[in-house]
Formats: sequence, C-alpha cells, structure tokens
Amino acid sequence: MPALLTRNLKKKFPTAVRGEGVWLWDASGKKYLDLAGSAAVNFIGHGVKEIGEAMAAQAADLEFVHSSQFITEAAENLARQVLDFAGENFQGGAVYFTCGGSEAVETALKLARQYQVEIGQESRYQIVSRRQSYHGSTFGAMVVSGNQKRRRIYLPMLREFPRVGIPYCYRCDYGCDNCAQKYADELESLLAKHSQEVAAFIFEPVSGATLGAAVPPRGYLQRVAEICRAHGVLLLADEVMTGFGRTGRNFAVEHWDVTPDILIAGKGIASGYAPLGAVIASRRVVEALAGGSGVFTHGFTYNAHPVAVAAGAAVLRRMEQEKLVKTANSQHGAAGTAMRENLQRLRDLPSVGDVRGLGLLWGVEFVKEKSRKQPFAPGLNFAGKVAERVASRGVLTYPMQGCVDGDSGDHLLLAPPAIISPNEIRWAVDELAGAIEEATK
Repeated sequence: MPALLTRNLKKKFPTAVRGEGVWLWDASGKKYLDLAGSAAVNFIGHGVKEIGEAMAAQAADLEFVHSSQFITEAAENLARQVLDFAGENFQGGAVYFTCGGSEAVETALKLARQYQVEIGQESRYQIVSRRQSYHGSTFGAMVVSGNQKRRRIYLPMLREFPRVGIPYCYRCDYGCDNCAQKYADELESLLAKHSQEVAAFIFEPVSGATLGAAVPPRGYLQRVAEICRAHGVLLLADEVMTGFGRTGRNFAVEHWDVTPDILIAGKGIASGYAPLGAVIASRRVVEALAGGSGVFTHGFTYNAHPVAVAAGAAVLRRMEQEKLVKTANSQHGAAGTAMRENLQRLRDLPSVGDVRGLGLLWGVEFVKEKSRKQPFAPGLNFAGKVAERVASRGVLTYPMQGCVDGDSGDHLLLAPPAIISPNEIRWAVDELAGAIEEATK
C-alpha cells in the first residue's frame, strides 16, 4: 500500500515529474498532452517560470500572516485587480480569497445567509440549487450539489434544500419546446412557495464535470436573474470551472449579460500554481455587512495566503499580457475556434452522442445506441475506458459518469490550457477518435 491516500486505492497512478506548456511528463519519461487542463485548472500552461519566481519572492519577504491580525499588500492588490477583471458591476465590492473552489462555495453560502440576516430577513436560510449540478466536496457544497455519486454515502449527514431542473439540451425534459422559459418557471414556482425562506440560488453558467459542459438555452439565465431579483433572492454564479477566461470571456455569465450578486472562482484564478479560490461580492452585499454588524462570521486559517495571492497576481498578469481570454473564445480565438471545429469531427463516430461546450470547456457524451440516446451500462465505465486508451496514446482527458440520471451516462470533459496550438488540438482529437473507436470495439 502507498503511504499517500489516493483517489483510487485499486489504481496505480503514474508519477508526474515535469510540466511545460500543454505537456506533462511522468517518471518513466512518457509525455502527455494535457487536453483536460488537469481538471479544467491550468489555463496559462505548465512550467511558466515567472509564476514560481513571483511566489518565491513573496515567500522570501513574507510567507504567512493570519487574517485576524493583518492584511497584506499582495492580497489587497490582487483583490483590486480581480474586481476590475469582474467588471463594472463589481466596482465597490470586495473579494474574499480561499484555498480553492469548495472553500469558495462554502464561503459564498455563508455570506448569502449573513447578508439576509443583516438586512432583517432572518427567515431566509435555504439555498436553492439545480439537479445534476456540482459545487464542491465540503459538506456545505455537497448540500447544494446534485452529483449523486459523490454525495450518496454522505446523505444521512446532509441537510437538504430544494432543487430545480437544469437545462441539458441533449436530453431536454421539455423536448426543447420553449425550454428556457419552462426551466426558469420551475424556479419561479419554487420561490413562490418558499418566498420568505430562500436566501440564494446557486448555479453553474455552463455545467462542469457532472453534465460535461452543458450550455443553457438563450434566455434562461436572464430570466432566472429576473426571478431572483423579484423574490429578494441572491444570485450566486459558481464559476470555479468557467471563470477566469475558460469560456472565452472573463466570466461565463458575460455571454448572457447576467450580473450575479456573488461570483465564485477557483481553478483558473491561479492556474494550478497555488491553491486559490475567491468569492467576489457585489457592492450591495458588502454594504449590508459593513452597515450592519461589520463582521463576517467566517474564516479559514489560510484565506488570502500571501504566496497564493502572489501566484494569482502573476497568473492574471500573464493572462492579460498573452491575451489568453481572447484566444479561448469559440468564435474569434485561435484555440477556442480550433477546439470547436475539431471536436465536431467526433460526431461521426457511432458511440458519440453529443459534443457540446463553449470556449475551452467541452464535453463529449457517449451512447450505446445513437437514435435512442441509450447510455452504456454504468458497470462498463465506458468513459473511463476511453480515457485509459487515449492516455496510452499520450493525451489526458477527464472522464465522468452519471450525466443521464446520476448513475448512467458517460462523458469526457476537455479543457486544455489556452496556449494550446491548433495543430496540437488537431493531433489530440485524432488520438481521441482512435481511442473511442478502440473502446467501442
């Protein structure tokens, strides 16, 4: 048995030793193209020396202080940059830095509850979310997540809140008949019944791992935002996976001109160079606390860690210098356009049911029988088999199961660094197609 408690004790993982650009190497010298961005984390590429140098410089000056005693210039500077990056609607707001996405979700849930208390709405405590969503692995994040496989054994320990349906165009509950309105109507009906109990609604603008980059129909998010405003419910956008350029905009909500009350970020904010997440609160949320108790009843030992925020600042600087958000755009960017065009070729394969996504976040869903959209049996782990075969060819992907009903349904999530070239994308998709054909046989 290894000393390290890994994600799967029955699997032997290769030992990673080096990263450069879109490539990773293991201890045997095998080279892999990181078509998953290490679970949609790496956006600027591996092995960028200046990020490590910025972290080392910060550690040499000041490695750590506790947030109950000090703030740091590094954290304050990054917070201002993040507010600018989030856009005009977040001017006058504030940023709370965490060690990752799950912590950021946990923080946002507590902030939403405290906001309601501060404005005199103490009866509001419920957090509405969507079925088949994913918001993290801590207990609070699991409460609002709909990923059945990841939460099933913990259900006796969780307090449950209401959920509504999630737009999933390939398997639309409404047959794509005015579905944007009908999915939004589910939320409005629920809020009408619990109007004085709901504090916030949390959503992923584009679905992450659980549904594999399912993009909502136009009009849905705009209507959801209107409904939340009308009912006094805070709108929480979980952009842990989609934020910081991944979909070709600074934040994915910008594709639909939606402004949440709270943006939740992680993964790409530091591109994997340090554990970092962020809760970006709008002015009205911050003013409610500042004008009330003045104290946010929450805290982590390592929130706003000096070395982590130094990494975040260096990553953001790199993104802006290299214009990587533009590069990731599906319509105008070199990498985003190449991903969109090359992945469409997979539709011709008998076991590929759907290819969906935006920017540099894509999902490929597999089916046993195309005309009926019949999924493979869960025990077959078809997505896992494809991932193993394509990894043997030197391409890393992110396999998932459960997109149909929580158990059945196989897909891959693809989210490479924005520095990937069109030629690298073309080669990787060719290898993926070969691996899918092998797994199908």
